[in-house]
Amino acid sequence: MRTLYLFLAPVALLAGCSNGNGNAGGNRAAPLVKVEAVSSHPFVDRIDAIGTAFANEQVTLAAPVTERLVRVNFTDGGFVHAGQVIATLAQGQESAQLADAGGRAREAQQQLARLQQLKQRGFATNAAVDAQSALASSARAQAAEARASMGDRVIRAPFSGWVSLRTISQGAVVTSGTAIATVSDISQIKLDFAVPETLLASIKQGQTINAVAAAWPDRSFSGQVRSIDPVINPATRAVTVRAVLPNADLSLKPGMLMTVAVESAARTSPAIPELALVGEGDRSFVYVLGAGDKVKRTPVRTGARQNGMVEVVEGLQPGTRVVTEGVVKLADGMQVSLAGSKSVKPTAARK
Repeated sequence: MRTLYLFLAPVALLAGCSNGNGNAGGNRAAPLVKVEAVSSHPFVDRIDAIGTAFANEQVTLAAPVTERLVRVNFTDGGFVHAGQVIATLAQGQESAQLADAGGRAREAQQQLARLQQLKQRGFATNAAVDAQSALASSARAQAAEARASMGDRVIRAPFSGWVSLRTISQGAVVTSGTAIATVSDISQIKLDFAVPETLLASIKQGQTINAVAAAWPDRSFSGQVRSIDPVINPATRAVTVRAVLPNADLSLKPGMLMTVAVESAARTSPAIPELALVGEGDRSFVYVLGAGDKVKRTPVRTGARQNGMVEVVEGLQPGTRVVTEGVVKLADGMQVSLAGSKSVKPTAARK
């Protein structure tokens, strides 16, 4: 009799610890979770890059010959107009050459006019007139050369812009090729950045880009893609894209490093909060709320992630109810209690 009692006691204890639902502990409540319906959400593909700013137009003006600098007509960082004289080199020798060539040209032209008159009266031959005509043309060419030589000693701005800081002074002797000033048109900025060839299909001319400079971290500069380099760099497997940014207030400077964002392929897709997603290796799952407040573990294929939302490419339809909070407590087929759902009213607590 004592042996039979010892055998039945554990059986009775196990029976008392089991409820009708198969959950250990008869008073254990279903996990409390929050549920939301899958909704449509706008998404865009985004390309992030680093770009370098360049002036719209920029040129370094240099001395064409070795000569003394007699005049400097710009201030540090000042604005100059197209055609404005930047600097003048000494022209004494060239002025003398021009005067000499001009005098010889006039003399040769006068002699030619006399020979032509004599020819009309029969006192000069065609050969004499032709020879003098050649001399007059040569003299005019020498005068033109002297004027061009003088023009080379007057350095002008090829376009309107801002000049660099002055590093040379009046009276200095400069050699051929010596930089005198750099003129930069920064009314708009060219921004060059590299895009991997795998994303080349996402870039098009006229596309809007946004850029941020370290000097203005709270300000975004908008522009458009102007051109795409037709050649891909074989070393980096990337292509250079050039965008143009308006710069009316001259905030941007050539040489700046800027963070670039390019958005494309705008679309509206089913989306869920990131908290609803459960990852295992390279696979993703969600818990879908079904009949009887039971959840089903459902695989999904995701896309872009923006503003706390995940794009669902495959596996869910808009309106499907998924668990967004409390997923760590769940298993496939488990019954849950709802609380705080945006799209599902909370159910009464089970007894």
